[in-house]
Amino acid sequence: MDSIQFIGIAPKDLITELKNSLIPELKAQLSAEFQPKQPKQYLTRAEVCRLLSINQSTLYRWCKDGTISSFGVGNRIYFLRSDIDDLILKNKLS
Repeated sequence: MDSIQFIGIAPKDLITELKNSLIPELKAQLSAEFQPKQPKQYLTRAEVCRLLSINQSTLYRWCKDGTISSFGVGNRIYFLRSDIDDLILKNKLS
């Protein structure tokens, strides 16, 4: 980015310079850096078992010993997809 000097520049020229070069460049940089958040995806026990190729007793044991965290809503149990992905990456063999 070129340096802009404010000494000896008319206000109209400054506004024109900002509109034509600085603002579009900043907008492009900000849009590249700040992406909208993805909504959280919740999975059921059956979906987690299918995803990890395990049975429900293994999933129950992992919940009980703290390997994976779950969320209860009423009579239902849900798991965050990001937690499942983190578990897979954490236990990935090199």
